[in-house]
Amino acid sequence: MENLSPLPSVLFLFLLLNVTASVAAPTAESVYTSFLRCLTNYTKSQDHVSDIVFAETNSSFSSVLQAYIRNARFNTTSTPKPLLIVTPSEEPHVQGSVICAKNIGIQLKIRSGGHDFEGISYVSDQPFIILDMFQFRNITVDVQNEVAVVQAGATLGEVYYRIWEKSKVHGFPAGVCPTVGVGGHLSAGGYGNMLRKHGLSVDHIVDAKIVDVKGRILDKATMGEDLFWAIRGGGGASFGVILSFTVKLVPVPEVVTVYRVPKSLDENENTTEFVLQWQQVAPHTDYRLFMRLLLQPVSSKVVKGQKTIRATVIALFLGGADEVVTLMGKEFPTLGLSKENCTEMSWIDSVIWWANFDNTTKPDALLDRNVNSASFLKRKSDYVQKPISKEGLEGIWKKMVELGKTGFVFNPYGGKMSEVSSDATPFPHRAGNLFKIQYSVNWDEPGIELENNFTRQARMLHTYMTPFVSSNPRSAFLNYRDLDIGTNSFGNNSYEEGAVYGVQYFNDNFDRLVKIKTAVDPENFFRNEQSVPTNTGLNTTGASKSGASKLSHFSLHWKVMVKVGGFLILELFI
Repeated sequence: MENLSPLPSVLFLFLLLNVTASVAAPTAESVYTSFLRCLTNYTKSQDHVSDIVFAETNSSFSSVLQAYIRNARFNTTSTPKPLLIVTPSEEPHVQGSVICAKNIGIQLKIRSGGHDFEGISYVSDQPFIILDMFQFRNITVDVQNEVAVVQAGATLGEVYYRIWEKSKVHGFPAGVCPTVGVGGHLSAGGYGNMLRKHGLSVDHIVDAKIVDVKGRILDKATMGEDLFWAIRGGGGASFGVILSFTVKLVPVPEVVTVYRVPKSLDENENTTEFVLQWQQVAPHTDYRLFMRLLLQPVSSKVVKGQKTIRATVIALFLGGADEVVTLMGKEFPTLGLSKENCTEMSWIDSVIWWANFDNTTKPDALLDRNVNSASFLKRKSDYVQKPISKEGLEGIWKKMVELGKTGFVFNPYGGKMSEVSSDATPFPHRAGNLFKIQYSVNWDEPGIELENNFTRQARMLHTYMTPFVSSNPRSAFLNYRDLDIGTNSFGNNSYEEGAVYGVQYFNDNFDRLVKIKTAVDPENFFRNEQSVPTNTGLNTTGASKSGASKLSHFSLHWKVMVKVGGFLILELFI
């Protein structure tokens, strides 16, 4: 063993004692002061910058934080809170926030609408700052060129409304929930009830603006082909801050048709045969027809005190009622669709109908960002590539009734989805997938026991479904965020940890995303619990060194750690 002089050890102790004594523990207030000074200097603006930075001591802090929390599980007194919330209104505010958060070494979480199912845009177990993009909501629609420029903090409802203002025969294929934010929805794929006709939202992105880790504003031309590919389905928050997307509009007919048809297992309706037939029809029928299937355990109307399964088809057809009734009569007779089940309306009214507004609601309701009360919820996802058998379905019904509350949403693929290659964007779930499953459970009361019960239900049903869904990998949808499938501590094994969830979300596209991430953000500043990791060979750095033996080379490496509110916020290296 190498002989070590005691001098380095004595010197190390001397330095440790002296620096520890001389470093005053920074407070949340000092973080605010440092960040605000940096941001003011960067933006060259003495006015109004303080109006967009909120510390916990600010009387508006809680209301700003809670305004875009869409899962009540992450709105409790024990939920970790950010040190600061920044609400930029101009591009230099975003650039400066990236530069300043990086300079003071604090994680930046980016929130556009707050609908992340696991709350990772506004929660962290490390000290963090929220960059809340809700003021970036401008939408410019150019009907002549059939494009729209949409800022990241706009909501889908606002997008649909602004398109409708300019044209009654254009729309955009994205989600059915109007309060979802554009930045997260589009950058992770974005799907809705026109995906069989028009594909995903990302299939219609023609340009983008992003702030990178160096604080530069890049567009498609300046960011390059790889980064532009990555942010169209790979999750923008792994690579930078999305400012806006330029999207291509799609044509919609003047008249569309919607319908909702429920079936119940205990009312002499052959629900199992109904679902068997749905699997054969929904992924293969006319591209213009999207038939979502809801499966829910509900109280029986026949046997008091027992539960049964209700199956409900909710559909959008980009055409008239007569045509879809005739089509379903031929292809899906167990649906029993009649014209009385159908309602013809404009496309914008179908958006309102799918958002569960009543029939008297006007389109301007889509501009309302307020959510009366967020539910407690858990979501998971799967992909089905082979039809589930009758025996399989009957076993699933029993399991759902046994568990009690967790339901399914089956979203059919096929159509345009089968025509786009799996590597055209990072979103890989294209041809070969019949439908996507969302596992869904909501509850209204707080409490850790309730949360554990309902989340356990969802996990147990997910486990039960293993024989019926995709495997090697068992694929998942990024925007149905699910931390159960893996998280990243970003230590020496970050690539391996990232691959656990990354391959499920991105399949064969994962390694390309890692290469792009490593190139554009090598220090992994933009990170969250399930972000794309870098792969810079951290495991080999210093691998030949034997710890303390290197003190003889005077390579003193130590740190003073200071905590604020339970968070490590300063690491001082010498």
